[in-house]
Amino acid sequence: MSRRALLLVNHHARLGQKSLSEAIECLEKQGFDLIERSTEHPQHLPELIEHYQHQVDLVIVGGGDGTLNAAVDALVKTHLPLGILPLGTANDLARTLGIPNSLAKACEIIAKGEVRRIDLGWVNEKHFFNVASLGLSVKITQRLTKQAKRRWGIFAYIITALQVIWESRPFSAQIHLHGKSVNVKTVQIAVGNGRYYGGGMTVVHDASIEDQRLDLYSLEIKHWWQIIPILPAMRRGRHINSKNVRAFHGEEIEVSTRKPRPINTDGEITTYTPAKFRVIPQALAVFVPPQ
Repeated sequence: MSRRALLLVNHHARLGQKSLSEAIECLEKQGFDLIERSTEHPQHLPELIEHYQHQVDLVIVGGGDGTLNAAVDALVKTHLPLGILPLGTANDLARTLGIPNSLAKACEIIAKGEVRRIDLGWVNEKHFFNVASLGLSVKITQRLTKQAKRRWGIFAYIITALQVIWESRPFSAQIHLHGKSVNVKTVQIAVGNGRYYGGGMTVVHDASIEDQRLDLYSLEIKHWWQIIPILPAMRRGRHINSKNVRAFHGEEIEVSTRKPRPINTDGEITTYTPAKFRVIPQALAVFVPPQ
């Protein structure tokens, strides 16, 4: 394989600044010729990828799911394969693909050059890897600070989620799927492309980032305490069996609400309802561990 790589590291990722020099040393030992362009602002990543697209053969992104989400549209546009260094808090895409949090092992996976094409989700012109959602997850995103993630790691998600759940109030939405419409009163609608999200929760027990489908669930509780018995099942993706959860899957889904509501894609608020979702099969090449 060719060894020219664009290395992009998010300084604000939980381990980004600390791990940059280690990542450079590790990748150079593996024989990569690097162009390193780290940034404190992930929104600059698409511009950097497009600028260097003809000088490199792959892009290596160091950060969490939000950093990868910032880069995904440019990766699709340039057709460059992606190498992942999991330097964020949750690292749900890396978890889905079986990429360990060890920086040395992640570099070795990229160097070995085994590539797999994965599906991407798409909502209102924005691609996503893991999940797009509205409701509870958006409020968690809005309240979760970089300082809390850096200090507490995955526990910051848990603490913030408990606070948000306590204050949750249902909202009305309409889900359009397979030519039918369903009206729901819900606190959360999540549309998954990958398997994991939110720090290791499972979208659906049999979800895969290569199954060419989207998995939707609607969490329909009236009181905050009703979510407590569901939480353990959400880790395994078995929450869809609960009487308070409605689940669908398909290749195209639409969600509308009475007023525009923000949508979170891979942990970043990027668009609003009304929303059109679809799966893009085998949309991106990613370096993965050997099968």
